[in-house]
Amino acid sequence: MAIHTFMAFALFALVSSITPGPNNLMLLASGVNFGFRATLPHMMGINLGFMVLVLAVGVGLAGLFAVFPWLYVVLKWGGAAYLLYLAWNIANAGSLENKTQDGTHKASPMSFMSAAAFQWINPKAWIMALGAFSTYIPASSGFWVVALAAAVFALINLPSISLWVLFGAKVRHLLKVERNLRIFNYGMALLLVLSLYPMLVTS
Repeated sequence: MAIHTFMAFALFALVSSITPGPNNLMLLASGVNFGFRATLPHMMGINLGFMVLVLAVGVGLAGLFAVFPWLYVVLKWGGAAYLLYLAWNIANAGSLENKTQDGTHKASPMSFMSAAAFQWINPKAWIMALGAFSTYIPASSGFWVVALAAAVFALINLPSISLWVLFGAKVRHLLKVERNLRIFNYGMALLLVLSLYPMLVTS
């Protein structure tokens, strides 16, 4: 990979990782509702799960969509349905205390495995992975070039997504009033739903 191509790829990884999307919106909401430390498994699951997805796409998984285009349609709409479910959970996350006012347990942070598995049905993750190899990494690249690209993407992605968790944790004290937190969670749920539009209209 030429140095100018590598730099362009790194910039693509940064911009696509740090801009709003389902992962970052969920991390922001988790940082507010559960704090930075409790959100670490969610964050690491996104990072490593996405790295595996990029690696799989680079070694030939993307070719399946050329042969079976309906697979991408199924993944895209299946991911959209799951994101709506996650938006519902965010909207009903409850208070910052361990339990809600009626005594029931509030929602818990997403686990490492759930966050990693979610990348496989996250429309933006697929757009990022497919975009990386359709634009910057030639289809004829060997395994080690693909592995390097996946590693670079992961290294850039981790600090990018951690900023969203950190910001959420930093403003957490401002949302201890349940009414304010509920408004915030409703807003995050709405943004998560709205984030689907540009991804679902992308072919």
